[in-house]
This record gives sequence, structure tokens and C-alpha cells, in this order.
Amino acid sequence: MSEFPHLAEEHPRTLIPALCRQFYLQGWFTGTGGGISVRLRDRVYIAPTGVQKERIRSEDLFVLDRQRNIVEAPVDEHLRLSACLPLFYNAYDGRDAGAVLHSHSRHAVLATMLTEGDVLRITHLEMLKGLRGKGYHDVVEIPIIENTAHECDLTEAMADAMARHPDVDAVLVRRHGIYVWGSDWRQAKTQAECLDYLCAAAVDMRRLGFDPTVPPPARS
Repeated sequence: MSEFPHLAEEHPRTLIPALCRQFYLQGWFTGTGGGISVRLRDRVYIAPTGVQKERIRSEDLFVLDRQRNIVEAPVDEHLRLSACLPLFYNAYDGRDAGAVLHSHSRHAVLATMLTEGDVLRITHLEMLKGLRGKGYHDVVEIPIIENTAHECDLTEAMADAMARHPDVDAVLVRRHGIYVWGSDWRQAKTQAECLDYLCAAAVDMRRLGFDPTVPPPARS
């Protein structure tokens, strides 16, 4: 039974387990992979690592301050802090994010494998409207960084990619997945879902012989 039965529906202790279950069903958090963090004022709530994400409970979360100090530990002392921590804080410190999601989406992985260079470009798809400040006619560029053996070793490359692409709220990791953030959990969730759709569309377009970076021909 939860140690926090009084929490409101959108408190991070309630919200994170619910989102973990949803994203598990979407195939983003399988095999203990993936992660999510939500900020509430000056406290950052983070799901633990190495656990079945669909079974996370309110009392399993770590709570940190903005200086990355643990202020509340999980009830289960065997739980470990997420290896995504420094990458989440890239978004908290660099973009003042309210929530960050790390997905192992197959669509994101395949999109990076079919893309040469360090940017995934997509244009003229309706779902672009779900991204911050973007529209149907925009050419959206999602930076891609190379994967490493350890998650924490991605920190510097991710920060550099964020600095080079201030107009987008995501960084793809080749053959690994994607990091997405937003001003709050709603925007982070919306953009993560739209980006997953866009990555899937880019992969399918390549398979069908279409270039996702090229606008459709004008029709008379």
C-alpha cells in the first residue's frame, strides 16, 4: 500500500508511476529501460534505475534539490538513482524544464540509424505542430549524438547539442533512444509522443522512397 495516499493526481509521486505504466505499454520503457523525471518547484522527482518501470510505486522515487542532492530516498534501500540524472539536469539547468523523459522507442532508434550526420530533419508533416513553436511548413532539426557505453558519458555531448539547437526540446542518441523535455509534464509528454510519431513517419517514408526533408511537390 502506498505511503502517500493523500497525494493529488498530478503530484509527481502519483504522476510518475502513472506515466511509467503508460509509456511501458507504448513500448518505450521495456526491460527496465527508459526514465522520467518531474520537477515541482525546487524539487526534482526521479524514477529509479534497473527496475520494472510499469511496477514503480510512489514510495520508489528519489527526490533531489536543484543542486542534485538527495533530499528524500525511496523506502526500498536497494533502489538506485537513475543513470539519466546528469542528462535530466541538462534540461533542468539549461532550459528550466519542468519534466524530462528518456525513451528507448524503436522508432527513435531506427530514425537515427537511417540518418547520416548529426541531425534528423523533417518537414511538412501535421504532427510538427505539436512541437514548441513549430508548424507544418517548418524544417525541424533534431540533433543526434553518438551513443556511449555508459549513460553519464552522454552528458557533455547532449549539452553541446542543446546549445546548438535552442529551438527544439529533444536530443536523439544513435542506436539508443531520445531525451525530450518541456516546460511541464504535459508539454514534455506531448512533444515526446509527437516526436515518436515523426520518427516513425521518417522511417516509413525512407522505406517507401520519400525524403522526409523535402516538401511535397506543389499541386496545380
